[in-house]
Amino acid sequence: MKVTVVGAGAVGASCAEYIAMKNFAAEVVLVDIKEGFAEGKAMDLMQTASLNGFDTKITGTTGDYSKTAGSKVAVITSGIPRKPGMTREELIGINAGIVKEVTANLVKHSPNVIIIVVSNPMDTMAYLVHKTSGLPKNQIIGMGGALDSARFKYRLAEALECPISDVDGMVIAAHSDTGMLPLMSKATRNGVPVTEFLSAEQQNYVEEETKVGGATLTKLLGTSAWYAPGAAVSVMVQAILCDHKKMIPCSLMLDGEYGESDICLGVPAIIGANGVEKIVEISLTDAEKEKFATAAKAVREVNGDLKF
Repeated sequence: MKVTVVGAGAVGASCAEYIAMKNFAAEVVLVDIKEGFAEGKAMDLMQTASLNGFDTKITGTTGDYSKTAGSKVAVITSGIPRKPGMTREELIGINAGIVKEVTANLVKHSPNVIIIVVSNPMDTMAYLVHKTSGLPKNQIIGMGGALDSARFKYRLAEALECPISDVDGMVIAAHSDTGMLPLMSKATRNGVPVTEFLSAEQQNYVEEETKVGGATLTKLLGTSAWYAPGAAVSVMVQAILCDHKKMIPCSLMLDGEYGESDICLGVPAIIGANGVEKIVEISLTDAEKEKFATAAKAVREVNGDLKF
């Protein structure tokens, strides 16, 4: 099966690399607007194939979307990256135009494609794809929750001083520094609630560090992170192509779930061959419900700046 990744920068190239190394896709097509850039990244990655033991074909193209025809999944990473001090929401003006054009080109050549949106502000960009693509809502997925949950588990393992394989946890709501909702009440270490191991102060530290996980890396790196986003995308793409029916928190169009409608927000969902197989509604505490509603209000405000 063919996977397209639009944007051959650090995030897009990492997506392509992780997908290829897992060896479940027949072909990955990298697309970029910079002349020769995607072709060069594809060639460099293909020269690792014999070293890393994968047979996935990686090709690159400068804006020729005809080469993406027949893609089962397309990943949109294109847009300007977040710079130090810049919020995801501040990216909307530039990235909305890019994402809208990219979506139209993808759907033109792959009318049944499942789109994974990575570009920020991610919840709003996913909403834009819903409003402009004409695709069924099960075929449009925002990536944020998978990445945010990975960062949550990293901080939990750090606080617990345990192997990360011991830890499970989930982040829902918005993919923003203020709108993330790490579900501490449901996080576990080998099935035991982490609240039995961590003090209230430690729990608060983990939650806050999770929420600014992206901003922390942007400050350190001078640009957005790429390894973890690429890995998060690869897990989602594999769940679709291999029909894993895996439960992954991701940004989806809600229609009454969690008390919200006409908005994309992070919620757990079963991801399989049809994209979103089912949105999973879990019980939330009153405090979590309030935070979810607050996050929704903030995302709606950003969505209001969209021009379709």
